[in-house]
Amino acid sequence: MENKFVSMVVYLHNEEGNIVPFLDTAVDAISNLFKKYEIICVDDACSDGTVENIKKYAFDKKLEGIVSVVHMGFYQGIEPSMNAGRDIAIGDLVYEFDHVFVDYDKSLIEDVYNEMVKGYDIVAASNAKFHRFTSKVFYGLFNKYSKSFAKIGPETFRIVSRRAINRIKTIGNHIPYRKAVYANCGLNMTTIDYAPIASSKANDSKASFSERGGLALDTFIYFTNIMERASAFLSGGFLLATVVCLVYSIVDHFMGSDIASGWPSLMSFMSIGFFGVFALLTIVLKYLSVLLNLVFRQQRYLVADIEKIVGK
Repeated sequence: MENKFVSMVVYLHNEEGNIVPFLDTAVDAISNLFKKYEIICVDDACSDGTVENIKKYAFDKKLEGIVSVVHMGFYQGIEPSMNAGRDIAIGDLVYEFDHVFVDYDKSLIEDVYNEMVKGYDIVAASNAKFHRFTSKVFYGLFNKYSKSFAKIGPETFRIVSRRAINRIKTIGNHIPYRKAVYANCGLNMTTIDYAPIASSKANDSKASFSERGGLALDTFIYFTNIMERASAFLSGGFLLATVVCLVYSIVDHFMGSDIASGWPSLMSFMSIGFFGVFALLTIVLKYLSVLLNLVFRQQRYLVADIEKIVGK
């Protein structure tokens, strides 16, 4: 057994049916690998019996490790919730479980640790088969336009060293997307692909489309230059459209058509011009919003209370 203290941070939002099988797998693997451990369960406004099942499991199994439940003040989503759990964790190493549906063998939890000791600070486990189409598009664009040397993709869970956690805290107080920050922290990271032993569709994110879309947009702005390229592309398109309208106006003037002189070209020019102005303003306002959050927003998440279930 390794003489290290390890933390497991687990995200939970209405996982009544999955939490006990997950704990069976994770606790068995961790307790056989490390002498001391803690489990931090982040309750992101669970409205079912998830928390009650955790308490019952901890007492029935008489767990040796520390088990705590972080109750978020209200539903805040996976990123703020996991940031709260990670900030509370005190382990030398931190496992981050974004989902509790188990489609892998428990030996994978040990495999990511064994890979870490080879010289990595972040090691992730990724399902080699099930990837949502929108996720493929997002990660493809991010990896193409990101300035980081590391590539990211869908992950089931990961292990992070204390050095990596300290490093990302120096990058900034507001961490919008952990995977992107890890990829840009300059430390070695890798991914282990595994073949799922069960259907993985239940492991899909429960976040709404608008929540995922907002996170993706913020991530593009923080860590890539895709928005700047889009802005330049739109500006070039508007310039081309203006030239076309100018040519059309000249042709219309000399052809002497029955339509009021200059009316088609004027309307076309005004329509395209207004569309271009508002499109660019949208991008500028989004950048200003992100800058204001970075400079002025101090509260990253709201925790109602922390409940220690067992601890020895």
